[in-house]
Amino acid sequence: MATLGEALAAGPVVLDGGLGTLLEARGNDLSSSLWSAQLLLDKPAEIRQAHEEFFAAGARIAITASYQVSYEALETEGLDPRAVDLLLIRSVQLARAARHGAGLDGQAWVAASVGPYGASLADGSEYTGDYGLTVAELRAWHRPRLQALAAADPDILAIETIPSLAEVEAITAELRGLGVPAWLSVTVQGGRLRSGDDLAAAFAVAAAAPEIVAVGVNCCDADDVAPALAVARSVTAKPLVAYPNSGESWDAEHRAWSGMGEPLHSHVGEWLAAGARLVGGCCRVGPSQIRDVATAVAAEPAREQTEPLR
Repeated sequence: MATLGEALAAGPVVLDGGLGTLLEARGNDLSSSLWSAQLLLDKPAEIRQAHEEFFAAGARIAITASYQVSYEALETEGLDPRAVDLLLIRSVQLARAARHGAGLDGQAWVAASVGPYGASLADGSEYTGDYGLTVAELRAWHRPRLQALAAADPDILAIETIPSLAEVEAITAELRGLGVPAWLSVTVQGGRLRSGDDLAAAFAVAAAAPEIVAVGVNCCDADDVAPALAVARSVTAKPLVAYPNSGESWDAEHRAWSGMGEPLHSHVGEWLAAGARLVGGCCRVGPSQIRDVATAVAAEPAREQTEPLR
């Protein structure tokens, strides 16, 4: 099987879209605080089939359903820490099974999703980073989940939607010695992290970690991507990551989306020109949009990668 690094050396790789978005479109209720983690418990076949839909649309990386899995939330469902570990491992196994079912063994990869602390609270705080926790406390919170996902042997860890410099520092420190490569993508607004922290500082911290092989942005407005990638390129030659939302806005209080989306594929050329090597979509981006992104990626001329993904 080709490694993800070898694939990126040959050209950009298309990510999937919003897994939760597709699961809801398939008729699943994700209204509980457990979000897609509920389906890991109750309907794992739905998650596998959703991954397969994204593969059929042209995605070559499946991001697992582990984004919102937390020990505290699942304790309320009667799961002890070992059971949560097994659920995290299941998320990787389902993506792997979907890859096999799609006939893409050796041609697609599994990224184990590591969401921010705020995602576990289901209160929208991943869009502010206002947790009131120290770097040490955040390290302690992320540690067991990172270890469990690393033990599942994914192709890469997808550290995603990170809103603050403190959480970037915490996760970067906890990645040391895990033995699994990771990308780290932050969520931004108006040229800064959602917390208001300096974007260049966050990218510099992440890029300095040997375990982090790509940096970028996700879960943001498409118009914020290119400026953020320019900041990232100013501090690192590592491959860049871009997978924004559809353009709609999330109302955490009412747990609903509002506004109009926009076609992400129209931005693909500028993202690739800015150094993006992993390109896809996040919230409210379904298989049809990923198909358009994959078509746009295939139509772009080849560009030399500045630094190999190890």
